[in-house]
Amino acid sequence: MRDHFELQAYDAMGRLGELTVPRADVTVETPALLPVINPHHETIDPGRLAEFGAEILITNSYVIYGSDEVREPALEDGLHDLLDFDGAIMTDSGSFQLAEYGEIDVNTTEILEFQREIGSDIATPVDIPTPPDADREQVGREMETTQARLETAADFDAGEMLLNAPVQGATYPDLREQAARDAYATGLDVFPIGAVVPLLNDYRYGEMVDAVAGAKRGLGEDAPVHLFGAGHPMMFALAVAAGCDLFDSAAYALYARDGRYLTVRGTEHLDELEHFPCECPVCSARTPAELRDRPTHERTKLLAEHNLHVSFGEMRRIKQAIRQGNLLELVETRARAHPTMLDGYRALLDHAEQLERTDPASKDAFFYLSGESAARPEVRRHHDRLARLSPPADLLLATDPDAHAGADADVWAVEPPFGPVPRGLDQTYPLTAELPDRLDDRAYRAAARGVNRLAETSDAAITLVDDGWPASALDLLAEGVDIDTTVEE
Repeated sequence: MRDHFELQAYDAMGRLGELTVPRADVTVETPALLPVINPHHETIDPGRLAEFGAEILITNSYVIYGSDEVREPALEDGLHDLLDFDGAIMTDSGSFQLAEYGEIDVNTTEILEFQREIGSDIATPVDIPTPPDADREQVGREMETTQARLETAADFDAGEMLLNAPVQGATYPDLREQAARDAYATGLDVFPIGAVVPLLNDYRYGEMVDAVAGAKRGLGEDAPVHLFGAGHPMMFALAVAAGCDLFDSAAYALYARDGRYLTVRGTEHLDELEHFPCECPVCSARTPAELRDRPTHERTKLLAEHNLHVSFGEMRRIKQAIRQGNLLELVETRARAHPTMLDGYRALLDHAEQLERTDPASKDAFFYLSGESAARPEVRRHHDRLARLSPPADLLLATDPDAHAGADADVWAVEPPFGPVPRGLDQTYPLTAELPDRLDDRAYRAAARGVNRLAETSDAAITLVDDGWPASALDLLAEGVDIDTTVEE
């Protein structure tokens, strides 16, 4: 059992937790964002990051290792003094450079020793970041190399320094699961899901979700999960709902240098803005035109500050959503920002069985926002629970059961997307859901599956009152379910 990661609350697969980093004597609240700091190109003074809410940052130990300018100061004074940062510091190993250039001049033991010497709090071995579209043979071969390096790291004398165990597997969920299971067995501490940046750059959010879900199946619940290179606030809620706890962002600085302005709905170009859609200190104190008139270095710094404010603001919003039990509503709201984000949300709901294992059985509210809501884990759970019921021998299902009080059969409500609702349960979660007056066909099709579930697991003679159900839902009903179009409302 990993005693450095304590879980406090769940919503879907998203969770609130505390990651204890002993070498820094810091406890990081998760989900957490790690700003990426390049010691050669500091867009923002790392000593100011606490102003934005940063409790942890990440920098690249291989860059420091190969730099005459910062290597000796790092060895002599330590990373915390070099970067003027009191929180926890994670270091990458050079795997990014390996992926970019094909080779690096350091091995796992050497880079771990260097990370320990410069005072890293969470260190990383040299894994092989396999690109998304590699064939299975290459993926399997490189997974074996990565696993061997993780086992080397497991034997390394790290002291109080935590160690990352990157999970590879490209776009093969089963290989992600295998890699995660093998990484978890090493006893290492934090589990970054690697080589997803190409997916994120190409907006392949559905495949990203499938990769994360595969990795999560191979990891224990006490495993903190880091989504390497995921730095755009638009996708934080989706990734948290899939079970990720840590994110590292270079986007705040890289986008700022290119004049790009982050929002939770996507990216804007400063040159195209007439008004700032944000209330952060940067945006509330000036107009886009005023910012465009600033010298380049000052404009870049202020844009980076805005980007960090937006990113940390979204992370706080996600934490509150988990507390209130409406994380999936936030995910769905974000999914409407871009078609590929919607792909990601639909991919997440394809893993409803996995989501349902940790999703709380009771929350404050269920808001039906679109057809995707019909696939949420709460609906699946209700359908599963229908198998526990013993309905009356003759059962009439109606949208308004009070209108059929004189019927010969017992009357239950039927509520899209849930299906049959026994009397007395209509005030329990999720049957208290807030529903729009105009439901889409997917809500009715989900309800039809609920009716079928009850029919399959009981001997009741079930009749459904058709008071305007779409044909696509009625066609799904099992043969034993009668449809009554004549009962008066």
